[in-house]
Amino acid sequence: MSVSLLFAIVLVLALVGYFLGRANASGLKASGKNLHSIPPYHGYYIALWCGLPAFVLVLVWQAAQGSIIDQILIAGLPSHLTEGTSAARVSLILGEIKNVAAGRVFGTPEPAVIEAAEHYKSLQSTASLALVACTLAVAVGGIAFARARLSPDFRARNRVDGILRGLLIICSVLAILTTLGIILSLLIESFAFFSRVPVLSFLFGMEWSPQMAIRSDQVAAEGAFGAVPVFWGTIFISAIAMFVALPVGLFSAIYLVEYADKRVRSFVKPLLEILAGIPTIVYGFFAVLTVAPFIREFGMSLGLDVASNSALAAGGVMGIMIIPFISSFSDDAISAVPQSMRDGAYALGATKAETIRQVLLPAALPGIVGGVLLAVSRAIGETMIVVMAAGLTATLTANPLEGVTTVTVQIVTLLIGDTEFDSPKTLAAFGLGLVLFISTLVLNIVALQVVKRYRERYE
Repeated sequence: MSVSLLFAIVLVLALVGYFLGRANASGLKASGKNLHSIPPYHGYYIALWCGLPAFVLVLVWQAAQGSIIDQILIAGLPSHLTEGTSAARVSLILGEIKNVAAGRVFGTPEPAVIEAAEHYKSLQSTASLALVACTLAVAVGGIAFARARLSPDFRARNRVDGILRGLLIICSVLAILTTLGIILSLLIESFAFFSRVPVLSFLFGMEWSPQMAIRSDQVAAEGAFGAVPVFWGTIFISAIAMFVALPVGLFSAIYLVEYADKRVRSFVKPLLEILAGIPTIVYGFFAVLTVAPFIREFGMSLGLDVASNSALAAGGVMGIMIIPFISSFSDDAISAVPQSMRDGAYALGATKAETIRQVLLPAALPGIVGGVLLAVSRAIGETMIVVMAAGLTATLTANPLEGVTTVTVQIVTLLIGDTEFDSPKTLAAFGLGLVLFISTLVLNIVALQVVKRYRERYE
């Protein structure tokens, strides 16, 4: 039985528990007894006791099942396959066993591997049946336990609120721990990288060529990890994108709020926001098949040397992609400005343009800056458009007609392939990620301080 089907069964049981508890409370109320909580809370209490323990059991079981079965398989293997072998070799043996069990046989496996594959299938089947039995038992037991506690004086509403409050706290703690785990893993791998590559040569080096040699006697035995061209490419393309998106998004928001009538607004605003739902791969194809050839042919007609993959093509298409973020946030922020402020400006003799420039935009600045920050973050983190339209070469240039690369593209490039995980080439991805994380954090802090200071001065 699949996990999704098991979850569906638990949901059905929880729904049954809800109606059972509600019916029980309604019966008590009909008999003339005063209830502390209304009948739906009795149903919620039984449903929570039915669903939550069962869901937790399934999640914990799924997390632990794989490693437990692997340990059982390793313990059952012959000694000549496991003794004196590395962890990587044992992992390969386990992978071969699972491939044989799934029917993906390559070559002639050893008899011990075939036997272990049969054992693996048996363990998987037993574990699945045990999971179903235990989950159903816990769900039914939760219904019985909760129903036995119900009475006219039972504080079902308080218990349900307490359970939900505990769930919210757990979710908050998990979110915080997940963030800390991401930061910690990024720091650990980055420190491992900087222990091999000097920090200053990484931050201020002008050559990026993280190609490590396979043999020590090769010419390129040491890679060049100067990340300035990579950081510059990220800033350069993001600046081009913002040069396109900021005026278009802001002016379109001003037009839709202050000048357009309701019919035009009801048509143009949803049409503009459709851009946010287009997949980035579509933008990438549009950039590489339409925009880049157009820029190249137009540049050649003017006698300019234009690369097949250029920063201008990638930045321009990325700017089109992030227009809805700036437009939507700016629209909401300008619309939220009270009408009394407009009326006061008009009463003082200000024109519509003066009112927009001196009253509406300062009042809506926090929302506008929020949209700009979101757009900048989207531009910095974009990968697919840059891969397809800007290229993979780290070039330190201010010419938008040449190809550049970005941090996210290099991270993807470094983490794919057959290179060992602990090699400087692979660990360089974490160094890039750490610098990108710190830069984005500093950008957000500075922007929030600017908005806060401007808001205090405006108010």
